[in-house]
Amino acid sequence: MADVKDSFMMEPKSSTTTITSSSQKHHRTFLMVQNILRIFVIVLTAVSIVVMVTNNQSFMVITFQIEAHFYYSSSLKFFVAANGVVCFLSVLRLIINLLMRKQTPQRKDYYFYIFLLDLVMTVLLIAGCAAATAVGYVGQYGEKRMGWSAICNHVQKFCKTNLVSLLLSYLAFFANLGLTILIAYKCTS
Repeated sequence: MADVKDSFMMEPKSSTTTITSSSQKHHRTFLMVQNILRIFVIVLTAVSIVVMVTNNQSFMVITFQIEAHFYYSSSLKFFVAANGVVCFLSVLRLIINLLMRKQTPQRKDYYFYIFLLDLVMTVLLIAGCAAATAVGYVGQYGEKRMGWSAICNHVQKFCKTNLVSLLLSYLAFFANLGLTILIAYKCTS
């Protein structure tokens, strides 16, 4: 009888331990999703760089040999540089995330700075994609009013490989955009 009386007299467990464990579980899930998206961005930008840099093709015009390579276009060089910066910063953020996985930063300014970094990377990535898309469009269709003729009918392999690199970079952009939205949500919650 005393056991029954003691069980009624006991105070209920604190809800703070439940909230804390729920908060830690939410933080672990948030970090896992963030790390997966960062790994996608790293892989996609790195492969995009490799595909673009290793791509070249030569063709003959009358007696002149002309080589198509990314290095001859400032827009394609910017594309490679933008992908390289985003890849490097994503690797850096992933390392920091892995080092801080046990800690639960509660400060809003921490997430705000991550948001700003991800936003800058997203804008840089879409700027590189836009530059490469513009050059690819002119290469594919030319620009009659400017007197620029299409070149892709002469270097089809080069243009198709550039398209693959560009598509990989656009996928990286969408992954980074999702990451930016995720961090923005974390900033507001």
